[in-house]
Amino acid sequence: MGNASGFYGDRFTAVREMLEGGALDVLTGDYLAELTMLILGRDRMKNPDLGYAKTFLRQLEDSLGPALDRGVKIVANAGGLNPAGLAARLRALAATLGLDAAIAHVEGDDLLPRAADLGYTDALTANAYLGGFGIAACLRAGADVVVTGRVTDASLVVGPAVAHFGWQPGDHDRLAGAVVAGHVIECGAQATGGNYAFFTEIADLRRPGFPIAELHADGSSVITKHPGTGGAVSVGTVTAQLLYEIGGHRYANPDATARLDSVTLAQDGPDRVRISGVRGEAPPPTLKVCLNRLGGFRNEVEFVLTGLSIEAKADLVRAQLADGLATTPASVDWTLVRTDRPDADTEETASALLRCVVRDQNPDTIGRAFSGAAVELALSGYPGFTMTAPPGAAAPYGVYTAAYIDAAEVAHTAVLPDGTRVAIPPPERTQTRVLEPAPDAGLPEPLPAPLPDAEPARTAPLGLVYGARSGDKGGDANLGVWARPSADDAAWRWLAHELTVERLKTLLPETAGLAVTRHVFPNLRAVNFLIEGLLGAGVSEQARFDPQAKGLGEWLRARHAALPACLLKGSEQ
Repeated sequence: MGNASGFYGDRFTAVREMLEGGALDVLTGDYLAELTMLILGRDRMKNPDLGYAKTFLRQLEDSLGPALDRGVKIVANAGGLNPAGLAARLRALAATLGLDAAIAHVEGDDLLPRAADLGYTDALTANAYLGGFGIAACLRAGADVVVTGRVTDASLVVGPAVAHFGWQPGDHDRLAGAVVAGHVIECGAQATGGNYAFFTEIADLRRPGFPIAELHADGSSVITKHPGTGGAVSVGTVTAQLLYEIGGHRYANPDATARLDSVTLAQDGPDRVRISGVRGEAPPPTLKVCLNRLGGFRNEVEFVLTGLSIEAKADLVRAQLADGLATTPASVDWTLVRTDRPDADTEETASALLRCVVRDQNPDTIGRAFSGAAVELALSGYPGFTMTAPPGAAAPYGVYTAAYIDAAEVAHTAVLPDGTRVAIPPPERTQTRVLEPAPDAGLPEPLPAPLPDAEPARTAPLGLVYGARSGDKGGDANLGVWARPSADDAAWRWLAHELTVERLKTLLPETAGLAVTRHVFPNLRAVNFLIEGLLGAGVSEQARFDPQAKGLGEWLRARHAALPACLLKGSEQ
């Protein structure tokens, strides 16, 4: 199974490239994220016939024929809020192209019609994360293309695996293996070198290939890519993706809970990494629900401060703008970014940026009334007054929250190519959602022996020895850190004992007042931190300049710490 999309807006040509690159049985595409659901919700408000990923339809204009010729099944969650509508458009497309294509879809995730009864007040979107058995039913009925709404990202791989191997709902180890493989390839080229901490060690990253998971009947898999494509598949790149946007040891999905602390990785040849040992447990009795609401309106202006007296100039702008507003917005956030340097030899490097972000329920308060007040300072403000862009109107922003609903209350339905509707029952065996494993789980002891206290140390950036991958989980941030694959066990021993929650809060002061939880992954020689509330109400609120925490891991890697000298041998200085 290959993957040709990690998000709505990923490389447009990847579908065709994957079909032409080599043999595949199934090609998947992940188009949905929390922010995407909000974008699609706005589309649906403008036109009820929309609500799906329009680029997927355009991609299949020149890829549906080749997929049918090669016998490659296509499974994508591009249906978004309107999988039935996308399926209808695909049938029309196939007819226009003169192709005989069996199109099916999965629905039941959209809870918006029941939002009031479920207590989802003012919801713009309300979608439950479904599992893979609806996809499997469609494929078993002969579908060439299956489009879904909000299934979990890994379900795009779980569904075809269930259909191919005949797995049953109680095959938790096998299902969990597919969940892990799906999690690795769901973000496209992130598994083949994209966003990789040690990217300079990859020979050609100009156009990385997209990943492939070779899945076996026992749930084990090999992650690879088409020959001759850019990027790389290594234990390091797969480790990075495994740590992306997770919580604790248990990775709950609707069909099985994967024990991430059981995963074993091994290089299986050039650009091949074998995943084995995955343990599975029963899924939770509830499904996660992605809720998006309109949170209000947002606007911002950015002033350029050049030369001397940067702090005084910033103070003047703040005072003048506050005095010039007839109504104070509900939220006013100022950020001064000191990009300037003394005695700079270019004007840009002599300048700092002062950003003001405002939010309010009334768009008029932060529309022209706000941006106009900023412009009016042009000839009466600080010397050298200028802005990075013209002022704009207030724009709506969304607020993401997660809810949970009993799986039995969700009408998970497979709509087969002939229109037959098949109800997908919830799993019979479930277990309560928990992050940590039981003490008697029989897995490796979490911590190795510490390094000797007398080990000589030298101050250096953490990133010389450790990789990191970070991302968003609603308003929370996830930060995974691992010892680079070429490092010996000393690097893992230092990481396990020294990079504690307390040390992380010292290295990343923005996390100091937040709840942070650390989870240890001995098999991956990694730790993962869940940082609650760092991102406010989620990416669409844009509570910080990096609203998805994509750069959080790289900030940590750039921080200096006293590292044992033995870890730095051969590292770049």
